[in-house]
Amino acid sequence: MNVSKRIASAMLTALALSVSACSTMQDVVKVKQSGAEGTTKQYAVSEAQAWEIAKTVFRWEGADAIEEHRDQHYMLTSSGVNLVSWGAVMGAWVEPLENDDTKVTVVTKRRVTVNVATTLTETTFHKRFAQAVNIIKQGKPLPAEAP
Repeated sequence: MNVSKRIASAMLTALALSVSACSTMQDVVKVKQSGAEGTTKQYAVSEAQAWEIAKTVFRWEGADAIEEHRDQHYMLTSSGVNLVSWGAVMGAWVEPLENDDTKVTVVTKRRVTVNVATTLTETTFHKRFAQAVNIIKQGKPLPAEAP
């Protein structure tokens, strides 16, 4: 086998592995339901406020369209390819607790599991969420652009 055929074969194998290792929004739901992945924090905001904050954080971080499942307390979204990542699929669960507190769980998965970087991490989501809570507690509206 000549060199060009070997390179083509290796590239085809790498492409097949990459495509077979793609994460979907359904994968986000499955891992959350199983309890296998996700980061949960509790915030002193109402469910309605937390819902709007979660959508805002996703928008701040460049998410595509947000698929809302309000009756089931979760939303899903994704982000596209950029210079360092093949994108991500993400979900946020917003569950009311007592005394107007809300439990927020976020799951982010790289679209291509072998990708080193991702567009949004669970840590960054919660950092941005806490920033937004502070803005609301000051009586200010959430800005369209990230602070």
